[in-house]
Amino acid sequence: MEGSVPDSAGVASAWLRCYRCWSQNLKVELHYEGVLRVDPQTGEAYDPDDELQEAVIQCRDCLHDQPHLSLAVYEEDGKRFSRVEAIEDRWERMVAGTPWVASCTVAVDGEGVDCQGPDAADALAYAAFGDHGTREFFTHVRFHKHDGDQIVVHTIVELYARSSEEAAEVLEVSAQGALAITSLAEESRPPAVTGGDDH
Repeated sequence: MEGSVPDSAGVASAWLRCYRCWSQNLKVELHYEGVLRVDPQTGEAYDPDDELQEAVIQCRDCLHDQPHLSLAVYEEDGKRFSRVEAIEDRWERMVAGTPWVASCTVAVDGEGVDCQGPDAADALAYAAFGDHGTREFFTHVRFHKHDGDQIVVHTIVELYARSSEEAAEVLEVSAQGALAITSLAEESRPPAVTGGDDH
């Protein structure tokens, strides 16, 4: 499978853990919406016309989402199975890396960005770093300013990487506009969970 990255023993222990506290006590929250046809004779619901499934994998110990993991759903012999898989371009950096904190600005096209109201911080984080800014990074929008048709978003970003070069590269690739990193510093990794596993 595309994201599967088992270790040499065939066990996913290297990546099947929380990237923040290394706990293996994980859960999947599955949200499903579907529109099914109904057979007028039997009342059986079948053949989804429209189906949307979203899975969020979360650590049960520290409650953080796990953006280095995804849920794959597949069918085999008429049965539906689900399996948690690693996202190959992300899991090593997040599990083996350490937290880095960057102070930076991103200049983005201001059209369509809702920079007022209760969801303004999320909208600005998304405008600055796309999905990474609302899911993978801890993006704290300090303030923003309008510069003509552009919005300059000033942020503090926490991300995981194995080196300062990798952290800067991840920010550059994710930035949705002109990026300026004013500082980048390595932080200490949160302590690993040592308690028992209550599943």
